[in-house]
Amino acid sequence: MSKKLFVGGIPFQTTDEELQQHFSQAGEVVSVFIPMDRETRRPRGFAFVEMADDAGAEQAISKFDGSEMGGRTIVVNEARPQEQR
Repeated sequence: MSKKLFVGGIPFQTTDEELQQHFSQAGEVVSVFIPMDRETRRPRGFAFVEMADDAGAEQAISKFDGSEMGGRTIVVNEARPQEQR
């Protein structure tokens, strides 16, 4: 079963393809989503990466949490379910 990860602190110019390549080092990547700001239409500095299985997700967390990407230190952890608004 796939597992979604939260990736915080990514450089604003990071693309879906770059994240896909980066995280594929830890396992199969199912999807990548970089939220955009509604007003400026620019990336918000974080992303969600869905890994194909738990093993790949755990490896991605241990390998990339606290690592550097594009000159910034990124945070990688399991995404929490979206809260009701």
